[in-house]
Amino acid sequence: MHALAGLPTADTLISAEPVDYVIIALYFVFVLGIGVMARRAVSDSIDFFLSGRSLPAWVTGLAFISANLGAVEIMGMSANGAELGISTVHYFWVGAIPAMLFLGVVMMPFYYGSKVRSVPEFMFRRFGTGAHLVNALSFALAQLLIAGVNLYLLGSIVHALLGWPLWVALLVAAAIVLSYITLGGLSAAIYNEVLQFFVIVAALLPLTLIGLHRVGGYQGLKDKITEFAASPAAAAAKVPSAEQQLNSWPGQALSGFDSPFWSIVGIVFGLGFVLSFGYWTTNFVEVQRAMASNSISAARKTPIIGSFPKMFVPFIVILPGMVAAVLVPEITQLKSGGSPPGGASGEGVKFNDSLLLLMRDVLPNGLLGVAIAGLLAAFMAGMAANISAFNTVFSYDLWQRYIRKDHSDDYYLRIGRLATVAATVIAIFTAIVASSFSNVMDYLQTLFGFFNAPLFATFILGMFWKRMTATAGWVGLSAGTLSAVLVAFLSKDAFGSLSLGVIPLGGQGAAFVAASAAFVVDIVLSVVVSLVTEPKPVSELRGLVYSETPREDLVDPEEHKLPWFRRTLPLAGVSLGMVIVLNFLF
Repeated sequence: MHALAGLPTADTLISAEPVDYVIIALYFVFVLGIGVMARRAVSDSIDFFLSGRSLPAWVTGLAFISANLGAVEIMGMSANGAELGISTVHYFWVGAIPAMLFLGVVMMPFYYGSKVRSVPEFMFRRFGTGAHLVNALSFALAQLLIAGVNLYLLGSIVHALLGWPLWVALLVAAAIVLSYITLGGLSAAIYNEVLQFFVIVAALLPLTLIGLHRVGGYQGLKDKITEFAASPAAAAAKVPSAEQQLNSWPGQALSGFDSPFWSIVGIVFGLGFVLSFGYWTTNFVEVQRAMASNSISAARKTPIIGSFPKMFVPFIVILPGMVAAVLVPEITQLKSGGSPPGGASGEGVKFNDSLLLLMRDVLPNGLLGVAIAGLLAAFMAGMAANISAFNTVFSYDLWQRYIRKDHSDDYYLRIGRLATVAATVIAIFTAIVASSFSNVMDYLQTLFGFFNAPLFATFILGMFWKRMTATAGWVGLSAGTLSAVLVAFLSKDAFGSLSLGVIPLGGQGAAFVAASAAFVVDIVLSVVVSLVTEPKPVSELRGLVYSETPREDLVDPEEHKLPWFRRTLPLAGVSLGMVIVLNFLF
């Protein structure tokens, strides 16, 4: 541990030993091997884009959560833990689990039962060309931007390890992800995501336990945060109080609201309803994993199975960030308002560096290699999920529908592989945009407000109100997106120097407000436009609107014969009960 206990070498952030590099190399051999093996199962475009709809629920459930457990989740949430404290758990217990359960119980039957190949294709069937085109274009753009975040953080690990310039690290990281996605398509991504889930847990659990041991357990961590928050430096830097950092509710540190009441409203409505349901129920990156299941029952259980590990992820991503804030000198200095040099980007330490610096300071050689492999696994899982969703939507929803119709299946399979290459190249440039944010969660929540919040409003209204029209679909979606962009520009810090600062909220509080504005504008306009335009005939709404779809189309008729722990509703009930208990405990 000699090289890790002190300062890193002049050229690298982390001083790894040969044993660490061997572990990392073995991991990459496994990753590329899975891509090669998955290629043998790819005979047509459904195999490449949706794994032939052949995977069991436990595989798609783990892939569902691993696809989300990417760079943003790990580095972003640990950055939030370091900066804001325990209130970050709201992204999981309020901002994820309820929406995941709703997706499994209510919405997956529509997606899977209609046999659509993507979420935008469902939009086409419900609302026609206008809403479909807006959704497909905005989704494709969002995936390129979010893939850039994952790639930037993946490249930053390579830079931290080897000291390479960031642009070289980005190219190498992109090439690795490109290799196995181009070879094996979604199957390669999903099976790698299952492997990556276990590697990530094996990496982060020891880091959490050793870090907590160093600060004297959870009580010692609370004492150190309380001591730091009471210091003059913390007061000068406007660090959240110890009470705000150590209690999840009312969560002013996260929301940015001074009022406890408005903080709770912002978290419950802005995050827990609009952003959360917008992300989990309409984001094709996640839904694509469930659509690869081998039955409607497996598709419904996919997000519910994923909810169980999801609710415990905060303990291995947020707690290490909180530990880093009191144990790592650079993060403590940054939180006190300083600007320590170095960091993974080489342009100064950021909260995104919290996990890397904690690894440097507490992990012995060998375990450090496992931890680095875990981070690489997370970043590749996230980026691969973005790229595999992008190539499906680009090939089916844009290229096939609007540019080159009625070609052979082999032709669209080739287009999908070319789209994978193009998306990876573009992600290198969007990674540079992501590198300018000290906390990538601020950037991501802003993007989700643009793309997911208005889409959820259109979906939920169209799925439960048969009177909603095709015109209302694209008008509401477009106006909702534009209103979120406008609110973000009016807020402070959302776009750096381009932000006008008229709305005093910044960071994630601004993202909650932007998402809420998008949702409300979309709903109001959709209702008004629907009342003055012609709806679809009721006969065309089966499988698209809840009231017009027979119950037998939405459930597996054989599921009731299974034991309770393999049925959708009992599993969802257990998950909801557990997450309510966790909210009370913290």
